[in-house]
Amino acid sequence: MTTPDPMAVRRGRRQFLLLAALFFVPLALAFWLYYGPGDGNPGAKGTNKGDLVDPARPLPQADLPIAGGSPVRDEFLRGKWSLVYVGDGYCDERCHKALYLTRQTRIALNKDAGRVERVFLATGGCCDNDFLESEHPDLVVAIAASPQAAAMLAEFPTYDDGPVESAGRIYVVDPLGNLLLSYSASAPDKALLTDLKKLLRLSHIG
Repeated sequence: MTTPDPMAVRRGRRQFLLLAALFFVPLALAFWLYYGPGDGNPGAKGTNKGDLVDPARPLPQADLPIAGGSPVRDEFLRGKWSLVYVGDGYCDERCHKALYLTRQTRIALNKDAGRVERVFLATGGCCDNDFLESEHPDLVVAIAASPQAAAMLAEFPTYDDGPVESAGRIYVVDPLGNLLLSYSASAPDKALLTDLKKLLRLSHIG
């Protein structure tokens, strides 16, 4: 009987632990963010202004074009923390406010701003290019009108029985493609920044 190579065993164990960490770390971060270090009650530290997606939902990769016709990068919604808005590309007043909030939140992250990207999933009517190019030049605008896009959007939770494209919400996706949190239009503006700062401080991914 062949004796296992100790080096191979240790290497296999490290690979297993790495894979386990990749799966469980985002869940642990979302759990910690929601419950916080307080007395065990949700909201004890005021950090649960966003709605926790429980359990976190891994988003399927989708080959979506960006506004203008080019495909999105291969690792779409991967590799960085993503602030995602879903809605019609015409971008109504609620869309304007949400995109402004994601822009100001990212700016306020200072040195950590490079770890975060902003994404607009335009489900139709794309797009108000003059507004988007002048106000949001760093925004990734992806056309979400294909069956692949529909499969991805189906993973986004709905609220008040309305479709995701009319919810007017901002969603947080981690660098592994897991949907963790969402923020309603009525959530305090600072809630997104407060929670995102905590996630970035705790996380070594993205």
